[in-house]
Amino acid sequence: MARNILVVEDDNNISNLIKMYLDKEGFEVRLAADGGKAVDEFRAQEPDLVLLDVMLPVLDGWGVLARIRENSKCPVIMLTAKSEVDDRIHGLEMGADDYVVKPFEMKELLARINAVLRRTEIPDDTQKKLSFDKLTINLDSYELIVDGKKIDTPPKELELLYHLAATPNRVYTRNQLLDEVWGFDYFGDSRTVDVHVKRLREKVEGVSDQWELKTVWGVGYKFELKA
Repeated sequence: MARNILVVEDDNNISNLIKMYLDKEGFEVRLAADGGKAVDEFRAQEPDLVLLDVMLPVLDGWGVLARIRENSKCPVIMLTAKSEVDDRIHGLEMGADDYVVKPFEMKELLARINAVLRRTEIPDDTQKKLSFDKLTINLDSYELIVDGKKIDTPPKELELLYHLAATPNRVYTRNQLLDEVWGFDYFGDSRTVDVHVKRLREKVEGVSDQWELKTVWGVGYKFELKA
């Protein structure tokens, strides 16, 4: 069954070009030219992935992303003409899975789409659940349980925490985490990891004295189990 992608872009030339390219790749593509229509389209039929422009009429991309994240973990790739790092970090902090800075090559966009879709797929026969004191990381249901409470967590944050906790006390460099969690074809930089760790700490820090999400200065991060 064809993957459904919602393209939210107010420039018709760009959106039609994306649609033509993705149609040829076998995707089913829907278009929305403003933020209000994007929210309506998303609610009418949740897609497999959203390509979301930042600068939109009616409701900007940040507002659309916030609406999506109210009750969905659907992967979102931000499309933005702003190349500043702070804008990219802002998108990741809000729960975006990736970003593409305009102008971009269609091959690069397709690579990012495929990478994000692969990262959100879990084989049916795979059980991925880790439990520690007051912490459960469940990739089968994509749930994070902290001290008995379910905590809303973007998919990539959960995958990062799972990856670290699956091998306790092992130190990972930022580049290793980019390769192993985001994928070899990820085009981001190491600050992406820092942003996700910061957000995870806000959710889990101080919950238990038996484990800690720890920075190893000058190297990277580890999930430390304390003796």
